[in-house]
Amino acid sequence: MTAVPASERLRVLHLDHTGVAGGAEFALVRMLHARAPWSAVVLVPPGARGGIFSGLVPVVVIREHGVRQPAGVSRGGVRAVVEATGRLLVQALSTRAHRAFRTADVVDANTARSAAYGAIAAWTARTAFVVHIRDMADATALGRVGALIMTRLVLPRADGVVTDTRAALDSTAPFLRADAVTAVIPSASGLRLTRPHPRAPGPLRVGMLARIDPWKGQELLLEAFAAAFADGDERLDLAGSAPFGHATFLRHLRARAIELGVADRVTFHGHVDDVDRLLEEWDVAVQYSTRPEPLGQNVLQYLAAGRATIVADEGGPTEWVEDGMNGLRVTPRDVISLASALRLLADDERLREALGQAARRTPGLLDDAAVADAHFTFYARVRSVAGR
Repeated sequence: MTAVPASERLRVLHLDHTGVAGGAEFALVRMLHARAPWSAVVLVPPGARGGIFSGLVPVVVIREHGVRQPAGVSRGGVRAVVEATGRLLVQALSTRAHRAFRTADVVDANTARSAAYGAIAAWTARTAFVVHIRDMADATALGRVGALIMTRLVLPRADGVVTDTRAALDSTAPFLRADAVTAVIPSASGLRLTRPHPRAPGPLRVGMLARIDPWKGQELLLEAFAAAFADGDERLDLAGSAPFGHATFLRHLRARAIELGVADRVTFHGHVDDVDRLLEEWDVAVQYSTRPEPLGQNVLQYLAAGRATIVADEGGPTEWVEDGMNGLRVTPRDVISLASALRLLADDERLREALGQAARRTPGLLDDAAVADAHFTFYARVRSVAGR
């Protein structure tokens, strides 16, 4: 995209409620690191500036304001909900009063929590308000209170909505204004669309790249791996940190690996910086969340890396993976089905190679710079429509 003088650039304020490294935060950081063609400010609660967003300085302006926004309150009791509501209102008032909000052309809420206080701040403002939907807009994904806030407060105020997949966008449709601008743009996933290096010889390696979280499916994959490879030298890699209070679940997974008799063949990598190198070591890559994923950035990373990919046959991943063509789709929440797919790929090297080659040719895969350009076009259109 042609460079635009700083004084003439679109001014976009990005709201996020945390500096913890989650999928939404990674997506925003990657997009802004790609030298996004707009003037960006990231507005976060106290303490978040030193988290995942610290690497953006000095390219992007990071500002702190308001009060901390603890995670996990949408499914809490009455006291937790009341406390969270108070924090949202304080954050909304602080956001509305902030100079970055008042001078922005577009305010972009990167997460569901920031969308809640962003919508309140923007309710009577003329500033164009955009919401990133990174999950389904329902109670299963957001919790009962979270879904109520999203569907009754946030989406009716939105001038624009951007999602990763058509499935996620469809979940918002009943709650949007008729003039709301919508777009389906993959999240920035750090894709490098280059020819991968050949995998080094060694035992078959199966991997999952996802934060450690009960709904991400690591336990089901552990059980399927044990069922498919009770004996042998096959290896399983689980890559991802355990944020948002899930250290206990990580300990459970380690204990479960021991119970299943595969602990000596399972590696818990924690957070991985060099994702490309890790993926090059895998033969099979798995997405197997226990509820429908709106997308799963890991699926895009698997495909771009040319891995033989297995996904649950539901939600956004089915928009990217065509069964038997560029990956395999298996029955959700079914250990036997997943184990059968793992065994099939382990026994058929030609199939693994064919699926991997087709994966890299999957239409619509974008590197981070292309994702940023698509967002710029979307932001400009929202500003134009909202300014009428």
